[in-house]
Amino acid sequence: MYDPLEYTLPVIARKDVPEGENLCEYCTARCCRYFALPIDTPEDWDDFDNLRWYIMHGRVSIFVDDGTWYLMIHSVCENLQEDYRCGIYETRPNICRAYTTDDCEYDNDTCYDMLFECEQQVHEYAEALLPPRSSTPL
Repeated sequence: MYDPLEYTLPVIARKDVPEGENLCEYCTARCCRYFALPIDTPEDWDDFDNLRWYIMHGRVSIFVDDGTWYLMIHSVCENLQEDYRCGIYETRPNICRAYTTDDCEYDNDTCYDMLFECEQQVHEYAEALLPPRSSTPL
């Protein structure tokens, strides 16, 4: 059965895609399975508490890449078809039109400077970074 959240690696490496062919023809639409928005760098317990709240909402994670913090929402585009193609390609949003395969994550190993996938990780990082919280603990 088709599971739009399941991610499989591409069958062919980027370097092996024949010249002149569209990389998307070989892709499993990783870029259509999540979106990430930059967020403010957390500086105090309240900021980290907000990050914990974000993660408590299901398929959400937070990552840091090149010093920038991001909120990542794991959610498949409703227009992604079983063949990994866009169901509204001709009328897709501008953000999709502007996206290129130049630096896409086609066969990227998704290494981040930091990745937080549960609220406990956020709490532990805050504990290691910040002075003890004087009021109620997380």
